[in-house]
Amino acid sequence: MNKRNKLDYGFCPASPVLEWFSDKWNFAVLIKISQGAPIRFGELFRQIPDISEKMLSSTLHTLETDGLIDRHVFPEVPPRVEYSLTELGKGFIPHMENLMAWGHDNIGKILRNREKNTQHQKNNP
Repeated sequence: MNKRNKLDYGFCPASPVLEWFSDKWNFAVLIKISQGAPIRFGELFRQIPDISEKMLSSTLHTLETDGLIDRHVFPEVPPRVEYSLTELGKGFIPHMENLMAWGHDNIGKILRNREKNTQHQKNNP
């Protein structure tokens, strides 16, 4: 058994949130749902390039379990399922938008620094 308890985040209280943030699909799915809620699985799948159906299904399940989205099943044949943000999810969107704005404003600097420092490391082993 692993000596380190995976749920022991005493070393950094931000770790659980950072782990959650690190999943790029959480962000992509939440943004799409916030733009057109309620939205169906097929529409989400068409709007998010490179995501597999399995990954979308898994991400939707995680977001529902975490309480950020609602899943509404209509009693039809075949069943129709729509996803929308919960109040918790709606509260998270402005923070995501701020983070995306910061990234948009600074990605050029980050990429230039990365290139400069990569070249420096190659030239000075």
